Amino acid sequence: MRIHFLLVLLLSAAVVKKAAAGPHNIAPLATVTASSNAGAFFEAQQVQDGVIGVNGRGEWACKGDTAFWGYVKFPWIRLDWDREQWIDRIVLFDRPNLNDNIAGVKIHFSDGSVKRINQLPADGTGLAVQFPPKKIKWIRLEVTDGTGKDLGFSEIEVYNAFEGAPDYVSLVNPYIETTRGRYEFFITGSLPFGLATSAPLTRNKHQWGGGYNYNDREILGFQQIHTWMISGIEIMPATTGDDPSGGREAWKSAFSHDDEIVQPGYHRVLLQKHKIWAEQTATDRVNIYRFRYTQQADARVIMDMSATVKNCSSMKDARIKKVSNTEIEGSFNTVDRLWGGPGVVPVFFVIRFNKPCRSLDAWQGSTGFRSGISDAAGDGLKLAAAYKMEAGDQLEMKIALSYTSVQNARNNLNTECGNLDFDAIRARARDTWNRYLGKIAVKGGTAAQRSKFYTDLWHVLLGRQKISDVNGDYPDRTEFTGQKGFLGGHNEAAFKIKTVPKDGNGRPRFNMYLSDAFWLTQWNINILWGLAWPELMDDFSACLLEYAKNGRLLPRGPLAGGYTFIMTGDPAASFIVSTYMRGLLKKADANTAFEVIKQNQMPGGMLGGGEHGAADVAFYAAHGWWPSNAGITVEAAFQDWGTAQMAAKLGRKEDHAYFSKRASGWVNSFDAGRRFLFPKDRKGNFAHTDPLSGSGWVEANAWQGTWGLSHDIPKLISLMGGKDSFCNRLQYAFEKAAPQDFVAEYGGGYVSYANQPGCSNAHLFSYGGKPWLTQYWVRRVQKQNYSGTTPDNGYGGHDEDEGQMGAVSALMAIGLFDIMGNEAREPVLEITAPVFDEVAIQLNPAYYKGRLFQIVCYQNSEKNGYIQRARLNQQPLHTFWFPFRQFGNGGRLELWMGPKPNKSWGIQALPPACRE
Repeated sequence: MRIHFLLVLLLSAAVVKKAAAGPHNIAPLATVTASSNAGAFFEAQQVQDGVIGVNGRGEWACKGDTAFWGYVKFPWIRLDWDREQWIDRIVLFDRPNLNDNIAGVKIHFSDGSVKRINQLPADGTGLAVQFPPKKIKWIRLEVTDGTGKDLGFSEIEVYNAFEGAPDYVSLVNPYIETTRGRYEFFITGSLPFGLATSAPLTRNKHQWGGGYNYNDREILGFQQIHTWMISGIEIMPATTGDDPSGGREAWKSAFSHDDEIVQPGYHRVLLQKHKIWAEQTATDRVNIYRFRYTQQADARVIMDMSATVKNCSSMKDARIKKVSNTEIEGSFNTVDRLWGGPGVVPVFFVIRFNKPCRSLDAWQGSTGFRSGISDAAGDGLKLAAAYKMEAGDQLEMKIALSYTSVQNARNNLNTECGNLDFDAIRARARDTWNRYLGKIAVKGGTAAQRSKFYTDLWHVLLGRQKISDVNGDYPDRTEFTGQKGFLGGHNEAAFKIKTVPKDGNGRPRFNMYLSDAFWLTQWNINILWGLAWPELMDDFSACLLEYAKNGRLLPRGPLAGGYTFIMTGDPAASFIVSTYMRGLLKKADANTAFEVIKQNQMPGGMLGGGEHGAADVAFYAAHGWWPSNAGITVEAAFQDWGTAQMAAKLGRKEDHAYFSKRASGWVNSFDAGRRFLFPKDRKGNFAHTDPLSGSGWVEANAWQGTWGLSHDIPKLISLMGGKDSFCNRLQYAFEKAAPQDFVAEYGGGYVSYANQPGCSNAHLFSYGGKPWLTQYWVRRVQKQNYSGTTPDNGYGGHDEDEGQMGAVSALMAIGLFDIMGNEAREPVLEITAPVFDEVAIQLNPAYYKGRLFQIVCYQNSEKNGYIQRARLNQQPLHTFWFPFRQFGNGGRLELWMGPKPNKSWGIQALPPACRE
């Protein structure tokens, strides 16, 4: 009997192959063989067709034999690839009917290993089978137990391990630190700096694990806008059993990470409440969804025009109009932002479905239901488009956004995606992300290090968003009409629609953006963007100058065309100076830019937060310290120094002398006895002399912040008693901080790499004549604070700040930095010990003469963390730095690594800025 059974299995094996690939899922690339098929509708290739959990569709089943004494024929299925694959996860979906259920599976791998699985979910959800990465050519799944007769799978998905990732997108792990991130930290439905930013909402808060949190098990809805202090339009595919008037509690759904896919530009999740697959992708200004109802349903797609995200914004004054049975247009106001900015920001939208709805219904409050509406307005408004969906039916939804008008929202939709379907847009989003991420290619290191690196780059390119339309129109709210809200207050400002300048072909010359503060970006994104994406430095600089053209002030954290006054100082000055000093400022006039920077460093400018802080700027200019705040003293001095460098390059001698003098005034706040900078009051008295106190600092203290005088390190070294004393104190700080992984609360501890102040500190040993200590501590900080790849750890658990901590991590990983933020008259790049064996940076020919800059490390390993010798373009390099212009010309930096420091390398000379 057993011999006959085996013969039947062999003779009835089905062979199929499908040449298509989904994100990470390599099952569609495999050849499939199976024990048998249970008829034409249950063929083996359907385990790789993407139709999941639909009873009677997209399934494979083996025709079962049973006997009165309980015999069941258990099937097998095998997937073969034409080459070896690195895998670490298989997701199994049982047939969704409750009669034929697999209870046990044995998975055989071509490497000889075996994995046993007990009890697949019988409700259409997936079960993730995870294991250490392994290299295989085939897998064979053998059913060992089950109930019913025709056993099989709805789908089998096989996922690449990071070791075998086919592209850069596949290396990104969006789950990293999602239990600590902000609302805008996790945006899977977005292109780089896209205006449209969609993602599921699992926790209704802004900071400390808000937005999407890995620990949550319910999706509250899908938000269309994830930006700093703005949210809006929450949608949810549902059924008529969900009453929209009940809000999130009525329509929320459980979900599982087992069958979820999260990637840059794509997200797939099963809403378990009604077994609805929800997928999302995006263009720059349009969010795109695809919903598959796995069960017959009287469906409704809920659109909440009154949703609130705590600490972020609320929706008020919604207005909608039904244009047709497939299109809705409208607007709403966003209000109630925690950190200030324009009090009211309207958002305009056009929603388009690929199928006509049966009706458009509206709810306002508990008794305001209206069926078959053509328009609606007011607060508390919720809409639902009604559909009759059969099992397996799909519905696509496009949501175009604009900050200027409904007409521009529609133009954004028609221009960016028109009649393109979901798969075409998703493929284009993947290509876009691969192109951006691939500007820096790395080899070597571990798979985890490569994954973390590209996740860092994802955040570096994610957190700030466009506000201009595809035609160049943008909102301007720089003209105050009433209250001027400083440091958290709301502004009353006129709403104007303006257009950015156009090039000769009528295209916008640059984009306009919103952003959290550019506070202390001289130590992170200013450097990194200039290496791989210089066009971003140029674009953002032109944007910041456009704000000043409209409203005189350079924004710290621009919000929807207006000012927020968040944080301190004038960080946009450092950003623009850094752009200009490297020759990257091409979309704005340099002399005009300097006049704007100069104006904003003076009383009434952004250095003091506008007119509000004019007296403080005047006091600082006269005395050298910011009254009662050493942190702002450091910032202002550095920004003055950068302004002086730009003045010198432009030949403006008087301005250079004036700002150079101001940049050196910090010495008046230096306590010679304790050898730290401390806050001084207006009378010249130190407010305190506790170097671990955060009082009189900005999210720092004397131990963390004194070293931030990047522009004047030789003077600081002298005041601290010389190079040995300087390095010994710095060494002490790092040794004290190491047990806490170099993470401290705001204003506490000796060193903190979970926040901006002090993110240059490890690099300062090189300036004290001990570059080997920089190499040591940079690697150690990178490992202890930035190498985490779990939902709880990756950036120190503080506040990744829209790519700033990601940029620090990435720069440490590739071994390049500049404590002066590339603002010197002769910018340089400092060299540390890369974690990768090879780094290749593509150079944008519109900005650089060269095409490629390479870093190659020989004998590189975790133990070999010290540079023994170096060579740049075949010439010996004896300094720990090299001119930035040599980077721009392209070339090859070679580093020979070893287990012990070479204390004679890198000590010959300091960069030119230190010798002026």
